[in-house]
Amino acid sequence: MFFVFILIMIKYTQAFLTKLEDIFVEADYILRYEKGNFKAGYCLLKDKKIIIVNKYFNIESRINCLIDLLKNIELQAEQLSEKSQKLINEIHNNSLINNPL
Repeated sequence: MFFVFILIMIKYTQAFLTKLEDIFVEADYILRYEKGNFKAGYCLLKDKKIIIVNKYFNIESRINCLIDLLKNIELQAEQLSEKSQKLINEIHNNSLINNPL
């Protein structure tokens, strides 16, 4: 029995971080980087659509926080560009993104 896993390649770069940030902007979220004592690295205020990420995190940690958020919140697909929708679908369909073999 063979299993095929499709992994999206996460490049921990500023360009990839910008793509993730753009998804939240398209979905009318306010994304801020602030100092704070967050256990998970971010704070999500659902009623106000505000996301606060720890500003002292490096790019890799910021990307991981935003990916975690994308997996846990519902976004309206009609608000997002085609590229953003594709990226979100890849993230949602990839169960190994944070647990590589």
